[in-house]
Amino acid sequence: MKTVYVSDLDGTLLGDNAILSSFSKKILYELLDQGLHFTVASARSVVSMQVMLKGLNLHLPIIEFNGAFISDLDSGRHEIINSICPSVVESIYKLILEFGCVPFVSSFNGTEDCAYYKDVINDGMRWYLNDRLTSKDRRWRAIADLTHSFHEQVVCLTVIAHAQQLLELQSAIIERHGTSTETHLMENQYSPGWYWLTIHDRKATKDQAIRTLVENYELQESEIVVFGDQINDIKMFKIANHAIAVANADAELKRYATLVIGSNTEDSVVKYIHQDWSNRCALKSDFDIR
Repeated sequence: MKTVYVSDLDGTLLGDNAILSSFSKKILYELLDQGLHFTVASARSVVSMQVMLKGLNLHLPIIEFNGAFISDLDSGRHEIINSICPSVVESIYKLILEFGCVPFVSSFNGTEDCAYYKDVINDGMRWYLNDRLTSKDRRWRAIADLTHSFHEQVVCLTVIAHAQQLLELQSAIIERHGTSTETHLMENQYSPGWYWLTIHDRKATKDQAIRTLVENYELQESEIVVFGDQINDIKMFKIANHAIAVANADAELKRYATLVIGSNTEDSVVKYIHQDWSNRCALKSDFDIR
């Protein structure tokens, strides 16, 4: 039986500096060359993943924006786009403004990915924008009116503020659009004290993206092994044969884990994959000999 390995990035595969270590990159490079079925599922965009995973020859597409896109890592081409209904985008935008917040808008305009911003009203938003501009992220565009982006395929609204404000906003969004959207609220581990609320279409989840991926690549009979650290990984943990949390994972996620390994700072995900892959290859070799 084939095995498909899917890992979250921040806090899981990546170290605390948001970098894939040279050790992990080297091992993954070698295993991918041997035929390893491996990919990543992240809230990040393919643009930032291209920098982090440069040099890795992934045979499978990556899952970005928590499942809003399924994309080819090298080219950035989207194989699947799960965008939010335009009328829902407009309604949620009005709610966001009512709660005294301003979102970042992530979209696909038919040719390229875009990330729009207007007013930057707090240090959490400022950190994010500076981080992306410093990284020369080509998606980012200042815009006079955010609603002008709503005719594009909007895949994510990102709101950055303090926890209580976002909890109340999230509740209002769920009450009004809970059946058509997926929301995630998490602290930004690189900018402590600031929380991110992301709003996606209901189809934009990691579990649905994994199901689509294995079906499109005729891997339905494969065992699914996933790795994560945050509550946005819970749904993919529920569908996996083996759901593996890193030691630094959220306590809620660990409730759904079949195994807890070392932390993200110890290359624990790649060490596990290396050992598991080696064991499976050895078993296959013994079976073939018999």
